[in-house]
Amino acid sequence: MSGNPGSSLRALSPTPPERGSFPLDHDNECFQQMSAYLECMKLVKGQNAPNCRLLAKEYLQCRMDHQLMDVDDWSHLGLPGDSPAPGKR
Repeated sequence: MSGNPGSSLRALSPTPPERGSFPLDHDNECFQQMSAYLECMKLVKGQNAPNCRLLAKEYLQCRMDHQLMDVDDWSHLGLPGDSPAPGKR
C-alpha cells in the first residue's frame, strides 16, 4: 500500500514553509535568549509584558543574525514601538 493518499503514484513536491515558520536551532545558537524569553512568559503568566517583548526582540535578532530566519522589520513581526534591547539594533 502506498503512503500517498488516493490511488495515484505521483511524486509529492515540497513547498516552502509558510511565513512564520523557520528552521530549528539545532546548534542552540539562540538557546540563552529563548530560555530567558520563556522564563519571562512564565513569570507574567503569558501576559504581553514590555520586558518580555524586549526579550522576544533579542531572540528574534539572534535568529536573524544566525540566518535561522529572514531579516524582517520589527513592525512586521508584531513588535513595533519598543526600543531595542541594549547592544542590539
